[in-house]
Amino acid sequence: MPEPTPTDRAHPTPAISRLSLWLGDFLPGRVNVDARERTRVAVGAALGLLFTAALSLASQHGGHAVPWLIAPLGASTVLVFGLPASPLAQPWSVVGGNTVSAMVGIACTLLLGSSPLTAALAVGLAIAAMFGLRCLHPPGGASALLVVLMGVQDPQFALVPVFTHSLLLAAAGVAYNKATGRRYPHGQRHVTPTALPGAPGAHQPAFSEADLDAVLARYNQVLDVSRDDLQALLAQAEVEAYRRHLGELRCRDIMSTDLATVEWGTSLQDAWKLLRERRIKALPVIDKVRRVVGIVTLADFMRHADLDFHHGWAERLRAFLTPSPGMNSDKPEAVGQIMVRQVRVASAERPLSELVPLFADTGHHHIPIIDAEQRLVGIITQSDLVAALSRTG
Repeated sequence: MPEPTPTDRAHPTPAISRLSLWLGDFLPGRVNVDARERTRVAVGAALGLLFTAALSLASQHGGHAVPWLIAPLGASTVLVFGLPASPLAQPWSVVGGNTVSAMVGIACTLLLGSSPLTAALAVGLAIAAMFGLRCLHPPGGASALLVVLMGVQDPQFALVPVFTHSLLLAAAGVAYNKATGRRYPHGQRHVTPTALPGAPGAHQPAFSEADLDAVLARYNQVLDVSRDDLQALLAQAEVEAYRRHLGELRCRDIMSTDLATVEWGTSLQDAWKLLRERRIKALPVIDKVRRVVGIVTLADFMRHADLDFHHGWAERLRAFLTPSPGMNSDKPEAVGQIMVRQVRVASAERPLSELVPLFADTGHHHIPIIDAEQRLVGIITQSDLVAALSRTG
């Protein structure tokens, strides 16, 4: 039998590759949190359980053999303090999941006694109940199992200690997470990407909410992250991709500096002529020291000249641009009378990647660029941005 060649040794067989990939699935993934967050979680978990245990012991009376802590609470603590954004860790999931599961376990024990069959059935039914009541909570399975193993048949056990302990732990989670800068309860409401810490400017993702819903429906599995947080994280990932593609480019690196500008008192006729001669769609309006006070576009001319109707538009435009005789006029005569005063501008030193969402989501076609003294130094159009993206893509 011939010995394997160097090429054979360098390229493992498909069977070995599949085995390697399969074994790799068992390796733990990296936890992307720093030491400060890990400390926050560990300290919070310890304080939360201590708070729950202390109040539980303080409320007990002599002669009552009630556990001062139940074991499933340890798993609940990991979720409440370690994953406060998880849908599985919300207060209703903690309190409802543990309590409902305990009730299911007690009912199974009353009907079938304590046995392996009862334990398996109780956990399965508890999961189904949590799904139905929208309080899925992994430690709930442990609560159902616990009462079966202990042979608990008193329904009051679901109230004390399960409900009370879960409620105390959730309350501790609310207080501690708020004190340490974590939103909890982490409501499942629609959020914009800017609602998340560090979001670099308003940005709506390229995909729609319907697109995300369709993908999640096909995925058809429980995610340990809310749908809205997932949408916001994906949107931020898009912004990071823009930043990576654009590198260290600043607005000053691609802005057009051959500017055509007008002032407040520039006549409409002169402004229109400038737009047509330069084949541009917008003119920044500046003051005597080149600070931007507005912007006038072709759309502004069309709107004020009532050019929405095609019939006779040339005559209406000509009449609109022609200066009125005399001192008084019932129509606009200067650029300042039709310009848009609220102008989105950007600093020359601003990273170019941060302008991508402005063009993509807000309908902007041109953004004036200003220097440190707020003076106009350039302008960036959609064409400028597309050209930059094509060079760096």
